[in-house]
Amino acid sequence: MRFVFAVALGLLCSLPVSVHAAPQKIKVDQAAPAFTLPDTFGKNHDLSQYKGKIVVLEWLNHGCPFVKRHYDSGHIQAIQKAYRDKGVIWLSIVSSAPGKQGYYPAKQANEINSAKKGQANAILLDPEGKVGQLYNAKTTPHMYVIDAKGILVYMGALDSIRSTNPEDNKKAQNYVTAAVDAVLAGKPVQTKLTRPYGCSVKYKSSWRW
Repeated sequence: MRFVFAVALGLLCSLPVSVHAAPQKIKVDQAAPAFTLPDTFGKNHDLSQYKGKIVVLEWLNHGCPFVKRHYDSGHIQAIQKAYRDKGVIWLSIVSSAPGKQGYYPAKQANEINSAKKGQANAILLDPEGKVGQLYNAKTTPHMYVIDAKGILVYMGALDSIRSTNPEDNKKAQNYVTAAVDAVLAGKPVQTKLTRPYGCSVKYKSSWRW
């Protein structure tokens, strides 16, 4: 019996374990975790280079119907452009693993972004999922707002209505715009944490504790 248990335990421990399944370490009102990722043009982006600016992180998967709701309607592109014009940095992060939904080689990712008229400052590639797991990104979209001091002031859903219907863009309370507007105005963010909705991030490993 002990031998069977030992074998079973050995097999369990040999299974791939995703860092994403580890206890959540990222918290609002604390420093946003540092990272460096390449964009779709091969340029590296280090979060620290944007100190002094508000940064929005958006987990992206163009194959996800929840993401399509916002992109096919032009809704999120309008938000991206409005904040870029105000000096906010918007970084879209793709943590889909090769062969999984949402993963595209850099050239194709640029073609898709161009066709959709995306307005993010950059699309960052995270095929190993290390940054996604560092941020405990669970869905596409999953949103994060970082203030000019590098403090995470919001994480969660883009808005208040879990749906794939573009008509809901007009009805929903947008948590991200509320957070960014508050920071721009020098006011505290009222809603700092919400439950994200969307498609699961297509990580290299789907193992969960």
